Amino acid sequence: MFKREIWRNFDFWLFGAVIFLIIFGLIMIRSTIAGNIELAGYVNRQATFAGIGLGVMVFATLIDYRYWRSFSKIFYTIVFLFLLVILVAGTTSFGAQRWLEVGLVNIQPAELAKIVLILVLSDYFAKNFNKEKNIKWIAGGLILLVGIVVPIVLQPNLSTTILLAVIWFSMLWISGLPPKYILYMGAAGVVLGAAAFPFLEPYQQERITTFLFPDPNARYGNTYNIEQALITIGSGGLWGQGYGHGTQVQLRFLKVRTTDYIFSAIAEEFGFIGTVVLIGVLAFVIIRCIRAARNSTDYYGAMIAYGFSTLIFFQTIVNIGVNLKLIPVTGQTLPFISYGGSSLLSLMLGIGLIESVLIHQKK
Repeated sequence: MFKREIWRNFDFWLFGAVIFLIIFGLIMIRSTIAGNIELAGYVNRQATFAGIGLGVMVFATLIDYRYWRSFSKIFYTIVFLFLLVILVAGTTSFGAQRWLEVGLVNIQPAELAKIVLILVLSDYFAKNFNKEKNIKWIAGGLILLVGIVVPIVLQPNLSTTILLAVIWFSMLWISGLPPKYILYMGAAGVVLGAAAFPFLEPYQQERITTFLFPDPNARYGNTYNIEQALITIGSGGLWGQGYGHGTQVQLRFLKVRTTDYIFSAIAEEFGFIGTVVLIGVLAFVIIRCIRAARNSTDYYGAMIAYGFSTLIFFQTIVNIGVNLKLIPVTGQTLPFISYGGSSLLSLMLGIGLIESVLIHQKK
């Protein structure tokens, strides 16, 4: 486990980029608190989760990723049970019951569900690599997706449901999904999306309708928040107003600024140049994860890396898209940057698995 030669394949560039993002996230959380006493403990909590996450990442790196393969369905069952517990005894916030209160912290099992789904789907597609790519093959992976998505839908958590579906579809496509099925599934997705709208929670419907038909006179709610986010981004200009000097952030016009709209806060304080650098670092992390997939000597490891690459990519696109008013408000965090212990721990676990894929290659 601790042999020196296995560390030759350790991706120090990936590790360094992730640590940079986490430290930068802590710096931005400190700024976005903006003197709010209720948020004063956020930096210390996030730093604590980062420290725990570092330990988790190192542990996941040292253990051969193949070892977890036989436990993937056990993890799947455990996460499923946790998600059921949430529906009965979870903490409600922003109209959704997604958190499990453990002592002084709230745990969000749906974040861990993202990693667990990647593991079980990687196992499934690796086992069925040589099977015919037909409806039965598609259905096998779909059953794994639905099993973990149902309790998440009931929370309700639409954005995570969509993210998990995207991970499933991307891994399906990478595994050789025939083009004809892509058209069928795309059409089915549009029909199901339209049919599901009347059954969404009122706040979910509001997010979609306010995105399509915004009220220019709104002084609160989703329309107000996104308009303030755009003003915040615009006020940053090319170089930004400087760390801790963003007027929109420090005067608290920008809401949910430690999580959903932290990208807007970054744009105000560091400007267009700062956001380009940030997006560049996030893109670099995604590229290194894809590189790990391509360098993997077995299909299971490659699928883990591809699945996690999709997770970071889609979550980044969604968060930034919300800030730029390109898509409706979703609640997805900016990877490694936004405040959120469960999200950070899950992402660092994923990076540990990627590093494990790299250093435990069979020659």
